[in-house]
Amino acid sequence: MNDTAPASRPLPASDSASGPAPAPEERGRLLAEAVALRAGGRREEARERLVALAARLPGDAEVAYQTAWAHDVLGREAEAVPYYETALAGSGLTPDDRRGALLGLGSTYRTLGRYEDAAELLGRAAEEFPEDGALRAFLAMALYNTGRHHDSVRLLLTLLAATSEDPSVREYREAIAHYARDLDATG
Repeated sequence: MNDTAPASRPLPASDSASGPAPAPEERGRLLAEAVALRAGGRREEARERLVALAARLPGDAEVAYQTAWAHDVLGREAEAVPYYETALAGSGLTPDDRRGALLGLGSTYRTLGRYEDAAELLGRAAEEFPEDGALRAFLAMALYNTGRHHDSVRLLLTLLAATSEDPSVREYREAIAHYARDLDATG
């Protein structure tokens, strides 16, 4: 994979001077500070710092992922997209961060009305991380938005049957799973 954003969607320029790439120790410190700001509710300040850091480290997948996330939590989904794409095109994400970036980008595509992109991406993500119920739930939403209602309901019922701890659902788990495989079954 290449480690830069797709040519058609370059990362936005930072409002502040980008400067040279920081040393690894400084990179880690700056990233940790920005993530702590986001976690502490200082989301806009975190976003600004992450945008500046991403400008200094344009191929850093982890920085791009954290920058995308910072945009997403502020409702700035369109601005998050190139950062998610950069994160996923590069290397260096942990499996958990990769899963989070796939979910974030897929959900963002769906929020922006890019339903086919969302369904395609989330479908691949669910294959890569089959144990992740959240990916399958977001995939079901995207399938619904693309008009694939049957596939959406099938996926949600399969997920419900497999994961629900509700005693009344557990009692009918086998029947729900059976009908999820064939929603049109009558006998």
